[in-house]
Amino acid sequence: MSVAYKDDEEDWLTVCLKYLLFVFNFLFWVGGAAVLGVGVWTLVEKSDYLSLLASSTFAVSAYILILAGSLVVVTGFLGCCAVIREQRSCLSMYFFFLLLIFLIELVAGVLAYVYYQRLSDELKEHLNQTMTENYAQQGKKTITSAVDRLQQDFKCCGSNNSQDWMLSVYIRSEQSGNRVVPDSCCKTITPDCGRRDHPSNIYKVEGGCITKLEQFLADHLLVIGAVGIGVACLQLAGALLTACFIYLLYKEEEEDFGAL
Repeated sequence: MSVAYKDDEEDWLTVCLKYLLFVFNFLFWVGGAAVLGVGVWTLVEKSDYLSLLASSTFAVSAYILILAGSLVVVTGFLGCCAVIREQRSCLSMYFFFLLLIFLIELVAGVLAYVYYQRLSDELKEHLNQTMTENYAQQGKKTITSAVDRLQQDFKCCGSNNSQDWMLSVYIRSEQSGNRVVPDSCCKTITPDCGRRDHPSNIYKVEGGCITKLEQFLADHLLVIGAVGIGVACLQLAGALLTACFIYLLYKEEEEDFGAL
C-alpha cells in the first residue's frame, strides 16, 4: 500500500468521523432535552406527591437528570466547537464531559431502578401512617394538600380503604366536625360531605390509594430509568467516536511533524 493511498484513507476516516460526531451532537442535544424535560416534568407535575414518600430517592433521581440535561446543553456546544477546530485539547475536554455525564445519568437510572424495587414496601410501611398522623395537622399543610390531591386524582379513599381514616388523628378530633372521612374522599366535594361514607358518596377502590400511587410512581420511575440509561448509552457511543477522532488527529500531527 502506497504512502499516498494510506494518507488518503486516513483523511477519509477523519472526515467521516467528523460528520459522525456532528450527527451525534444533534442526537446528543435531543437526548439532553429529553433528560432535562423528564427531570423538570417529574418535579413540577408530581411535586405534591413527594411529601408522601419516606425517602427522597425519587426526587434525587429527578434532580440528577436535570443536572445531566443541563450539562448536555453546554457539552453539546463544546463538542461542536471542538470538532470544527479539530483541537485535541478541546476534544479531550469534550471526551471527559461525555464520560462524566454518562456516569451521572447511569447513577440516576440505577437509583430509579433500585427505588422501583423497594417502592411497594416503602409505601406499605409509611403511607398509611403519614396520612393518618399528619392529615390536617398544624404545620402539615403540604401533606394535607398532597393527600387531598391524591384522593381526588386517583378517585380513592384511604391508604388501603376508607376504614383507615377511622384511626386518623384528624377524624378522631373535634376538628373533623363528625366526618368519617375527609371531604376529598367524596365523589362530588361539598361542605361536610365526608360525614357519609356510603359508596354512592365516596370513592371505594379495591386496594385503596396505595395501589394507585404505587402504579403511578412505578411508571414514572421506569421512564426516569429508561431515559437515564438510554441516553447514557448514547453518550458512551459518542465517547468512543471522540476517542477515535482524537487518535486520528494525533496520528496526523505525528506524520506532519515527521515530514518536517
